[in-house]
Amino acid sequence: MKLHRLASTLTFPLAMAAGAALAAPTPARAPAPAVPAAAPANAPLPPPSSAAQKLYSAAKADLLQVRSLLRSGRTQSSVGSGFLVGTSNLVLTNYHVVSQFALDPETYTGEWVDTAGQRGNIELLAVDVLHDLAVVRVNRYGTGVFKLPDGPQKLTQGQYLYSLGNPLDLGFAISEGAYNGVIARTFYDQLMFSGPINAGMSGGPAVTADGEVAGINVSKRLDGELVSFLVPVRYAQELLRRVDPGARPPADFTAIVTQQLLAHQKAMVDQLLSGPLTLKAMGPYQVPVRESEQMRCWGQSNAEADARGEKPYAVDNTSCTMESALFVSGTLQTGQVGIRHQYMRSKGLDRIRFAQLSSASFKNEALGGHNDSRLTAPECTEQFIRNKSLPMRAVMCVRAYRKFAGLYDFTVLTASTDDALMNLQSRLDVRGVSYDNGLRSARAFLQALGREEAR
Repeated sequence: MKLHRLASTLTFPLAMAAGAALAAPTPARAPAPAVPAAAPANAPLPPPSSAAQKLYSAAKADLLQVRSLLRSGRTQSSVGSGFLVGTSNLVLTNYHVVSQFALDPETYTGEWVDTAGQRGNIELLAVDVLHDLAVVRVNRYGTGVFKLPDGPQKLTQGQYLYSLGNPLDLGFAISEGAYNGVIARTFYDQLMFSGPINAGMSGGPAVTADGEVAGINVSKRLDGELVSFLVPVRYAQELLRRVDPGARPPADFTAIVTQQLLAHQKAMVDQLLSGPLTLKAMGPYQVPVRESEQMRCWGQSNAEADARGEKPYAVDNTSCTMESALFVSGTLQTGQVGIRHQYMRSKGLDRIRFAQLSSASFKNEALGGHNDSRLTAPECTEQFIRNKSLPMRAVMCVRAYRKFAGLYDFTVLTASTDDALMNLQSRLDVRGVSYDNGLRSARAFLQALGREEAR
């Protein structure tokens, strides 16, 4: 029985890539991912109420579409939304909307287009990868309609919010829904908005009935009905406080993104290792997991097939993964931890056949290829080791990020060697961590695996 690849329940961005295709929700045992950038939902927005119409009429002059263009030919590569802050020439949007020209300015550039069809160039001033925000400067000024609160904002469960943007690159629109609390399952807070947000609306504002900005559109869930997410406005306030409106744009955003990713990995690993990993029983084995608001665990078994005599072996699986990751580029999401365990035992196989089965499962693990433009080829070491209670075969593989110096992906694979008719295989993945923190995580994981003493 092959271990499944690390499952993902990420919240994906809602910028719209050129040539995006339609996608339908897919069933899953664990929560399904949000609609990815290249797969917008095809449901039409409901007609706006009179309150929404009034808001849109007042706000449309300060609502922009933010486009990423190929410098060669100036054809658009992706589109999102943004809005002018107050009466300034600063525009708030999502980091993932501007990520192409942030990381590859020689190939891509930015452009804004307003509701009247006017357009102009963009200067990228600041990014916040951790909260998926960016500030750009444009050659026009706002009318003051989009007001950011001066201090902390208080929203009430069920309070109406209005989301604005350019869905599916079809034209500017407004949709309405309700605020339904703070989502704590992401590493950084997001607001749940029970209203329709489609691809292309990323970076647009979500405002209260009096026009005060409550959040910035960022994503939606694929398996939910009108379950969308907003970046809380307080993160935008913090980013704007760090921006000098008259400053020259930074020359190198790659270095800035790298520093932010390094800050995230430290917080992530510190949280992972803030206390002993929780131990769960799988047969006679004790396996480490970490269950928290950001990380959830799921179980699966072939017990029914085993009971019917369809399989000469039984398999139980436990999988724990963070429900969010950091969007870095259209091909890279990182800053995530995953833990998997597979407990296999024979129900009729002899020792040789069971050894072949468990060995095949161990060999079938995906570790990444040699031709990946994002990461180096995996460098792996293998040893037979023993901790306090369990002998095991252990493999550790490390891959370095080509563009972001000091960041690595670590994978640890283990297979117990204590019983010829029973086997525990475990996997730890920590993505986007420093070398030292990768070793810390691997060491804690290996030390926590164990077997209960026979009574």
